[in-house]
Amino acid sequence: MIELIKKTMLAGLGAAVVTKETVQKSLQELVEKGKLTADEAGKTADSIVEQGKQEFEKAKDEMAKAFDQALNKANVASVTRLEALEKEVAELKAQMAGSQAEQ
Repeated sequence: MIELIKKTMLAGLGAAVVTKETVQKSLQELVEKGKLTADEAGKTADSIVEQGKQEFEKAKDEMAKAFDQALNKANVASVTRLEALEKEVAELKAQMAGSQAEQ
C-alpha cells in the first residue's frame, strides 16, 4: 500500500517533466518565426530538458524524504524493521525450545 502511494506521487511528478521532443516542437515554432536560430533552439532545448531532469530528481528525493519522515512520525514499521523483529522472535523461540528440552 505504501509503495503504491509512493509510485502514485512519483508518477505525478513524472508527468510534469518536459520531454525534449515537446520542447523542440515549441522552439521550432520560434525558429520558423525567425525569433531563434536552429542552433539556439537546440541548445535551449537541451538546457530546458536538463533542468527538468534535475528538478525532477530533486523533487523525487525531497518527496521520498518527506514521506519517510511522515511514516516515522506515524510510527509505522518499515519492512526492514519487521524482518528484524521476525528474526528476533524466531531466535527467542528457538532459545525457549532449547531451554524447555533441557528440563
